[in-house]
Amino acid sequence: MQKNGLTGRFLETRVSKIIGGASATYLVLCFICPLLIAGNSIPELSGRANAIDYAFEDSWGNKNHKEGSSIGHNQSLHGGKFAWSDLDPLGALVYAIGDLNCHQKHQRSWEINGNQMPVCVRDIGILLGFTIGCAIFGIRGFNRWTIRDSFLSVFSDESVKWIYLNDKRLVAMVVIVALGLAPLGIDGFSQLLIDNYESTNPLRLITGIGGGLVLGWWFSSAFSAKPKYFQGPEEVLLPNDARLVLK
Repeated sequence: MQKNGLTGRFLETRVSKIIGGASATYLVLCFICPLLIAGNSIPELSGRANAIDYAFEDSWGNKNHKEGSSIGHNQSLHGGKFAWSDLDPLGALVYAIGDLNCHQKHQRSWEINGNQMPVCVRDIGILLGFTIGCAIFGIRGFNRWTIRDSFLSVFSDESVKWIYLNDKRLVAMVVIVALGLAPLGIDGFSQLLIDNYESTNPLRLITGIGGGLVLGWWFSSAFSAKPKYFQGPEEVLLPNDARLVLK
């Protein structure tokens, strides 16, 4: 039985290790796979987010699209066709995940061994930040029944005393998450909405880390907030002697 997250933190560390470990594993593979693949085998790519563009040689990404458009390009002018299904099983898996989740624009991606990485620099930042956020919760976080209380548990009780005194727990969590995601959103949407604005890879990396960190922190909190580990809300001890009240 775990009581108010103060003892037996098996759940919190397990959650952190599982989801943070998955993020960290894929992040590492994004660097390793381009090294393991023959040099100069992955050409410059430009696809669509949330779509499969480079599975086969006749896939959407390998078409000769108009140069300079917001998505896609003339693949024949950027190193020729690419199909991740032709790679070894590990490489195919890593590049397939990148193909589905990332636009893979070459201007916004790094190269290793002459091969474009599976995801863009911003996604590298998100993966790194997500891993860090999971690790922070795994080290400091507690299961405190609700997501908001579990989320805030990474802070010392004294530092969040005012938040509990004024019952601003939900507001505090939303503000922290918003502060982490806002730079990423502003930088990303500015590229779409403002003519002649193009972010830089260092800025994409930094904003990605900030956004990924609060996401990893939140998801770890969400998966760790388990009322079943308590016999009742009265067992949950919160800062400033606050108590949970079921409505």
